[in-house]
Amino acid sequence: MTTVLNVPCTTGARTVVDLARWVSYRGGVVVADSALRSGVTRHELEQVIKDCTRWPGLCKARDVIAFADGRAATPLESISRVAFQDMGLPPPELQVTLAWDEWGNPRIIVDFYWPEYGVVGEADGLMKYDVNADEPNPLRAEKLRQEELEALGYVIVRWTWDDIWRRPEWVASRLRTAFREATRRRTA
Repeated sequence: MTTVLNVPCTTGARTVVDLARWVSYRGGVVVADSALRSGVTRHELEQVIKDCTRWPGLCKARDVIAFADGRAATPLESISRVAFQDMGLPPPELQVTLAWDEWGNPRIIVDFYWPEYGVVGEADGLMKYDVNADEPNPLRAEKLRQEELEALGYVIVRWTWDDIWRRPEWVASRLRTAFREATRRRTA
């Protein structure tokens, strides 16, 4: 327990474990990834699990915490990771820099990367394509970014919320095809 504005409440770690015990596995991963990204430590989560060994749903919470990764930047990325696991795909690296500017700063960071294949996965939340003051034509910028990655030899697979939620097997099939294509290119 902790207090916020003199009101007793559970700690972030305890809240994550409680949710992971009761919501779906996928929902638990979204919460746990977000908590890790926000500063809750894996040690804190594991300590709560250790302190609550006889509580219902703890096996699922333990699995969620073991799978959680704070590098997943959005709920869409978290749900995609669960779908990859469910579909038997190899786990990707998350938030990998594949291009740097002339000063050595990260310039192109991808959502998912399978280095053994040279395949990049991009989970596209459609809000990033809304025009704003910082990027007057985000769709064009994204197109140029993808062309640069392809020129560097990467195979790119993109999907949306609807794709990963309603037809994850289609996303998995596209990724497997990309793995085969990338392997063929590398051995040709």
